[in-house]
Amino acid sequence: YITIGYRGSYTIGREAQADAKFRRVARITVCGKTALAKEVFGDTLNESRDPDRPPERYTARYYLKFNFLEQAFDRLSEAGFRMAACSSTGTCAFAPEQGGPADDKIWTSYTEYVFCRD
Repeated sequence: YITIGYRGSYTIGREAQADAKFRRVARITVCGKTALAKEVFGDTLNESRDPDRPPERYTARYYLKFNFLEQAFDRLSEAGFRMAACSSTGTCAFAPEQGGPADDKIWTSYTEYVFCRD
């Protein structure tokens, strides 16, 4: 199993206007067995937060050097993985303290995708 996670955020103005302002995905995290993560993601895997992790051990501290979920999904598919589950959660806060109009809301979410290989 390999789990891919990311945090996202966006602002929606008055009456949920259609032009929501999305922020880019800052970091895609990787959780799984070290050897398996290296096999799938190769040199695009950033190990700086958990260097020298033995190959047979698990970690949740790796992240990818790119910011496109599609790239991660493509690499997992090419390595024979399929999506087994996903989960997402979100919260909302008003944005006046960040210089936005009083009616603007900032939504943040955390999403995880679980992939498995038979």
